[in-house]
Parts: sequence; structure tokens; C-alpha cells
Amino acid sequence: MAILLLAACGAPSDPGAKSTSCGLPIDQLDEFITVPSGSFLKGRDPIYREEVPTEKLHVDGFDILSHEVTNAEFARFVKETGYVTDAERSAASGGEAAGSAVFLNAEGSMSQAPWQLVSGATWKSPEGPGTNIDGRALHPVVHISLADARAYADWAGGRLPTEVEWEYAASLGLPDLGRSNSGAYNSDGTPIANTWQGIFPFSNTAGDGFTGTSPVGCFGKDRIGAYDMIGNVWEWTDTPYGPGTHTIKGGSYLCADNFCRRFRPAARQPEEIDFSSNHIGFRIVRDTSAAE
Repeated sequence: MAILLLAACGAPSDPGAKSTSCGLPIDQLDEFITVPSGSFLKGRDPIYREEVPTEKLHVDGFDILSHEVTNAEFARFVKETGYVTDAERSAASGGEAAGSAVFLNAEGSMSQAPWQLVSGATWKSPEGPGTNIDGRALHPVVHISLADARAYADWAGGRLPTEVEWEYAASLGLPDLGRSNSGAYNSDGTPIANTWQGIFPFSNTAGDGFTGTSPVGCFGKDRIGAYDMIGNVWEWTDTPYGPGTHTIKGGSYLCADNFCRRFRPAARQPEEIDFSSNHIGFRIVRDTSAAE
């Protein structure tokens, strides 16, 4: 069921970026920006039924990591703590349910199921055994479960954002506050975030320059100074969605205009808390008082 749900939003898992020369310098990682207290319309301009109701909410200020947590940062966490992710434990346990979800790039062909559960697909080997993250230090870490994201957040002195906090920050960051998809496309349709261009799932034109994840920061800051709130990878929040699931936000490089359309602040999806894939990552927040 989880794989079918993921497939509803996506496409290729080719790590292939057309360019890897963009992104934040290593010395600009780990920077937080302050999101001021204020009110906003949660669920504004809903498209899917899970995005309602639309309601005005007040949000206390907080600090948010300017970018999605990267492979470089997660590697440091693992080196210092010895942490083993759920995907790694799953691979070690074996059995039919072992592994993490990987989308196979079946460009022009759907002769096989695009999503597969791959034993040995982990944050260190995103496409499965024999792959690695060489050259992808600045890409968002993936194959991360909710527990993994929480463990990193605790180590880093932060926490996962609530759904409301995440959506509030993303809404403030939109380049055009009157157009809910303006975080993904400008007014003439040019992509300004890492999403899927073309007809999902048969053709990805890579109009944004990428067919997989992109280094964090390749698409520039939004209005509050954050990168990649929209697209690149889905992001865990600390808000339950339903039994055994939590809410993920932001869409990913697998979201297409003709099918998923979840590259908007209001968009939300459930994900099983012990599940992971190669298009789900996270970022963290801190209470403003904790940063003073």
C-alpha cells in the first residue's frame, strides 16, 4: 500500500542531475532563519480533499533550517553517534519486507512496476547495493524514516516542524502570495523548483535541469530565505496523519503538474512512520528561545 501511495506522486530515481555545480557551499550549511509569529490561511486554494478545511491560524515564531538536511550533515551525525537507520536495520533483517522504496527510471516504458522495495537501499546507497553518495554530499539525505529524522533532530538540538509550522513557513516564502503554485513555477510556466516536467510517468523533460534530487540551494532562496521548501524531496513533519502515519509536505522531484500537483504549501500526504524511500527527506526547526 505504501509503495502504491508513493507511486501516485512520482517518477524516476535516476540520481542524474544534469548539473551538480550548483548548491550551497559546505560552510553555509546548518544555517537557521527566523520565521516570525503571525497568521495565515492553512489549506489555502485546496486541490485535493485532504487539504481542507481552509482555516486561519496563528503561529508562534520559530527558527527553521534554511535547507533540507544533506548527506554531509547526516554522515557527520552517523559518525559521531554510530546511528543505524531503519532502512539499514531492515536490510540486515532480511525477508520479503526488507528494504526501502526506490523508483526505477523506466523512461518511455512502464514494463515493470516503477516502485520496488530494494533491500540494501539506504541513505548511503540510495539506488540499492552497488550505489553510493559520492559527489552527492550536498544532496538531501533520503531513505529516512520518521524515527531517523527525529533522532537526527535530537542530536542537532532541534525537532521536526509541525505541519502547521512547515506550511506557514512555505506560505510566507512563496514568490507570488496570490498564486499557490508559484513556489514551483513562475508566471510563464518556467520551473523554479525541482519537480517533474513532462507527462508522468512516461516522459521527464528535465526542464528544471534535474532528473533526480538536486543539491540543496540550487534554486535560490524563497521570500523568507529558505531553500527547496517546494520540490526536491518530501519532508517529514511531526504531525500525525492517521493510524501509523505522519504527514509529509512539499512534494518532490517526482511530482508532476499532470498528476501529482503537490508542489504547493497546502499539499499534504500520509506516510507510514517506519517506511522510507528515495524521495523523502526532512529539515528541522528550533524554538526561537532555544537559539538565543
